[in-house]
Amino acid sequence: MEGFNGEKVIEEFEAMTKDAERVQRECLEKILEKNSSAEYLQNLGLNGRTDTESYKTFVPLVTHKELEPYIQRIVDGDSSPVLTGKPITTISLSSGTTQGRPKFVPFNDELVETTMQIYKTSFAFRNREFPVGNGKALQFIYSSKQFKTKGGLAARTATTNVFRSSQFKNTMKAIQSPCCSPDEVIFGPDFHQSLYCHLLCGLIFREEIQLISSTFAHSILHAFRRFELVWEELCADIRTGSLSSRITVPSIRTAMSKLLRPNPELADLIYNKCSGLSNWYGLIPEMFPNSKYIYGIMTGSMEPYLKKLRHYAGEVPLLSADYGSSEGWIGANINPKLPPELATYVVLPDIGYFEFLPLNNSNGDQDQDNTEATFLYVDPKPVGLTEVKVGEEYEIILTNNAGLYRYRLGDVVKVTGFYNSTPILKFVRRSNLLLTVNIDKNTEKDLQLAVEEAAKLLAGEKLEVVDFTSNVDLSTEPGHYVIFWELNGEGSEEVLSECCNRLDQSFVDAGYVSSRKVNSIGALELRIVRRGTFQKILDHFLALGGAVSQFKSPRYVGSANSVVLQILCSNVVKSYFSTAFK
Repeated sequence: MEGFNGEKVIEEFEAMTKDAERVQRECLEKILEKNSSAEYLQNLGLNGRTDTESYKTFVPLVTHKELEPYIQRIVDGDSSPVLTGKPITTISLSSGTTQGRPKFVPFNDELVETTMQIYKTSFAFRNREFPVGNGKALQFIYSSKQFKTKGGLAARTATTNVFRSSQFKNTMKAIQSPCCSPDEVIFGPDFHQSLYCHLLCGLIFREEIQLISSTFAHSILHAFRRFELVWEELCADIRTGSLSSRITVPSIRTAMSKLLRPNPELADLIYNKCSGLSNWYGLIPEMFPNSKYIYGIMTGSMEPYLKKLRHYAGEVPLLSADYGSSEGWIGANINPKLPPELATYVVLPDIGYFEFLPLNNSNGDQDQDNTEATFLYVDPKPVGLTEVKVGEEYEIILTNNAGLYRYRLGDVVKVTGFYNSTPILKFVRRSNLLLTVNIDKNTEKDLQLAVEEAAKLLAGEKLEVVDFTSNVDLSTEPGHYVIFWELNGEGSEEVLSECCNRLDQSFVDAGYVSSRKVNSIGALELRIVRRGTFQKILDHFLALGGAVSQFKSPRYVGSANSVVLQILCSNVVKSYFSTAFK
């Protein structure tokens, strides 16, 4: 596209990945030189050293808990070099879906730059396989609520920090189709009104839409589920050229009035297409006939949404976006033709310093609250980026440009190969999402597979699982798993009872099966919640300052997420206990 040389970006990527060890060493040196005056590093006795061995000797592995006192000082207005040489002026908020509350994470311009590098790299490879023209993009992106901390720093989600940056706007103009929605919609204060207007803008520019995207697959699916409910109202807006009364934010109404004109022909076209769709299959290509692909993060906790998203997408391919977190980016998806379930990521060796802790999953341990899992390691020493072994699983340790040093990210990845000398990673799970009561250890992926297997029984009643989560109930003796399901309709007692049994039988972990047989783990409980319960959970996180484009349904809800657990429990309409092991 104009102003963007994809082949040059790929050439630079090739050169960098051929000498990843040197690039990593230089990356660490730059980070440490720039932040040598930081109190944190000074207190550890690093004394300006920038070599890898000294760094690993003097600087310990940490989690957010250990850095929290330093970050809190920054949040409260300490402008001295606490974690970084230059003062931190912006704070990112993590999604907060795992621990129940957002974490404060330091953010600076260097993180924006690494974000743009990831975007450019993946787009260069993506555009080789799925070239887009000079049309527009339907992007379901939203700003989070932002506030000033006690010390006067702007605090908002990591995605909002990126979206608000001039680098993001300039990069997006250069590398892909511009968003069809005006900034007033993206940065509107009311998510529901912004979503409605995103859909309306997409329909107005339907012939020009080249791609459909959001940060996470959940946001895209949520948008089209909403479309099913409001499509007739959208048609009425287009027919008359006047915006629905549901849009009350003046800035959004003003911006939309510049786009909306009476267009009865388009309204009739959309109305007829929607009326003719069978169960909304292929909705996306019907509405946006020139869309080349659907793009967003689709791995990990997003995988359960892929089946329904494919239903809407028809023949339009789903492409998984890059691999990162609120703390920083890790790798780019340079093989976009792989289906999302098989997506892998090549680590960019110059965007941060990476270490990897080898995991021995057979010797895990976990606290009672089930929100923090720790592991014993085959080798207590983390290995460098180029020292990982194919086929092994590791926890990622990140050192970034914004004051995080040897930070345990909590992500477990598997090395599937090497691209030149830098590893190719497949995301496996979050290390702190384990279901366990006794000697059982079931991961987020195990939960997902069990839900998918049990949900097959719903097909006969034309039902589907809208969303799900889990809990371990230790108030009973013995403790047992609790699975929460929201369905799109009412299921029969017989089928739901059988779903409960199938869930129980689908956890194949040997520790779980043996514990169930001797009743050291109680019967699995399936709780059906009211329609709209997961929307209430989303609304709760939005109220905490989150953005819907950064929202991930928590797959495990423990006591740290007490409000969410209360929302779930207060909306239970039916409950079933498994009889599978009797």
